[in-house]
Amino acid sequence: MAKGKGYDYKKTLLSVTGLVALFLILIFVNIIVSYANIRWDVTEDNNYSLSDGTKNILSSLSEPVTIKFFYSQSNPDIPANIKIYAKEVRDFLSEYKHAGKGRIKVEIYDPKPDSDEEEWAEKYGIQPMRTPGGKIYCGLVFVSADQEDVIEWLDPDKEQVLEYDLTSIIQGIQSDKKMVVGIITSLPVFGTVGRPTRQTQGTEKEWLFITEMKKIYDVRQINPSIQKIDPLLNLLLVVFPKNLSPQLEYAIDQYVLSGGKALIFMDPLCVSDRTQGQREFIRSSGASLDKVFKAWGVSMDSTKAVADFDQPTQVRTGDNSMEENPLMISARGEAFNKNAVITAGLESMLFPIAGAIKKSGDVDSEFEPLVHSSRNSALMDAFKAYLGVEAIKKDFTPAGERFNIAVRLRGKFKTAFPEGQPNSKDSEGKKWAHIKEGKKPATIIIVSDADMLADQFYVQRRNVLGLVISEMFNDNLNFLSNASEILTGSDDLIGLRSRGKFERPFTAVVKLKRTAQERWLTKENELVKQMEETTQKLRQIEEQKDVSQEMILSPEQEVEITKFKEQRQKINRELKQVRRNLRASIETLGATLKGINIFLMPFLVALIGIGFAIYKHRKFGKK
Repeated sequence: MAKGKGYDYKKTLLSVTGLVALFLILIFVNIIVSYANIRWDVTEDNNYSLSDGTKNILSSLSEPVTIKFFYSQSNPDIPANIKIYAKEVRDFLSEYKHAGKGRIKVEIYDPKPDSDEEEWAEKYGIQPMRTPGGKIYCGLVFVSADQEDVIEWLDPDKEQVLEYDLTSIIQGIQSDKKMVVGIITSLPVFGTVGRPTRQTQGTEKEWLFITEMKKIYDVRQINPSIQKIDPLLNLLLVVFPKNLSPQLEYAIDQYVLSGGKALIFMDPLCVSDRTQGQREFIRSSGASLDKVFKAWGVSMDSTKAVADFDQPTQVRTGDNSMEENPLMISARGEAFNKNAVITAGLESMLFPIAGAIKKSGDVDSEFEPLVHSSRNSALMDAFKAYLGVEAIKKDFTPAGERFNIAVRLRGKFKTAFPEGQPNSKDSEGKKWAHIKEGKKPATIIIVSDADMLADQFYVQRRNVLGLVISEMFNDNLNFLSNASEILTGSDDLIGLRSRGKFERPFTAVVKLKRTAQERWLTKENELVKQMEETTQKLRQIEEQKDVSQEMILSPEQEVEITKFKEQRQKINRELKQVRRNLRASIETLGATLKGINIFLMPFLVALIGIGFAIYKHRKFGKK
């Protein structure tokens, strides 16, 4: 009797042993990976990776920093965009903790109603969003030794400068010492004291930007007669440098070569200069840094202004009417460099009569435009601002290029005074060690307009019950604040760029919406056009009527009105259909994507498994 085939216990045992071994290997690998703390940022813009500048700052912290994240995660009424952004911030903070290597501690708090966490959030100054379901907190507190700082509300609209905000605060609370800012100016920015004259109104208050800077910095006015600027000055601010002596210009040159940072405001026609009348301006603008500009690889014609017909400013004329002045540029939108931290979050700025800054020569340095005009711009004589808008329009021919209004320079520059320090009228003037070439990179920001710092061009004051309230109507002061903050920081902070957005929308859905919206807009324009044509037709019929028939509709009018109503109903039906199609298309696309996410991967795994089983079956069948 032949021995029949029995159950192959050996093969089964081997299979079970293999599965158990595979299961144990997976557990072992998971444990190793969890302790290995491996990070891999696969986002297109490396949104979860810290820049080298931030890593350098974190590695050199003198005091540990605790970051307290107050977030109402248990509140069910949190808007979706806040919930998503809060998660991204939390993940981003973990990168700071990891890069800090023990110097950064992150604490998460959920400030529920009437809890100790809510009380602490209020003490720190975290500003909640109020909803029907209660308060929603989403802010950060930074503590280091006896220093602290707060981000009262984490705004998703500012996600591109999140890394800069976090890193600058971490660096700032390492010391309570104020940075020193020196200011050279020919304008009365510090106020004036005295009797009224033809040029001044007597005693005047200091400009608002000076008041605001004094809250943060140790602000010092630099005497124009000095021959050397302290290289330990954290920032040099030059505002409309009119009639500078060669000695002072040389001092600026040497300060920059020593690695100093400078923020310079030029102007082809400074309306805030009380001594500059129309006749005097036609002879000379009186403000120039041409010599040092040439050494820095830039140029600016001090007699030419940019006229931008795509970004004009509405101004009131002498007869109390309003007109758009293209020489007063209201920069907005694409005028700002969104890749630069200084301008990434700005929405609008006002430049009353700005010049054009150009790169010149073969100086080896970084040249980064921060603000520029539109392509519908041209350079023209600045004194034409006195001649009125009609004269500007008459002589305007678009150049087809963007003119730089604000730029950032960085590099190791050479001196503009190769012969050394200019001779001083003071026979006892000291001679200083001459620097021919910078030993380390210097950073300079140049703006082609100084009037943008004058109160009237960015702030409006109101008197409410005896209290004077200042309201900013553009980002002029924010630009100055951002530039000053970056320049007074370390070189690592200066090098930080704005980041990409955490949120990555489905491009197919966005494109679908845009297509439908364009169709909807076309229909809307069609309706408006037909309304205008019908109104015109009614007016023509009305003119043919007698006065006695004024209140009676003619047959022609009734026909036109009936026809228009039918057309309007038809277009409204089409509009509704477009909206229905839009919703249906998006729902179909969403269902397709959901189906792919849910079923595609399991299907592929099953398909691979079936294929492997068939392969094994055929292999053993041959044996």
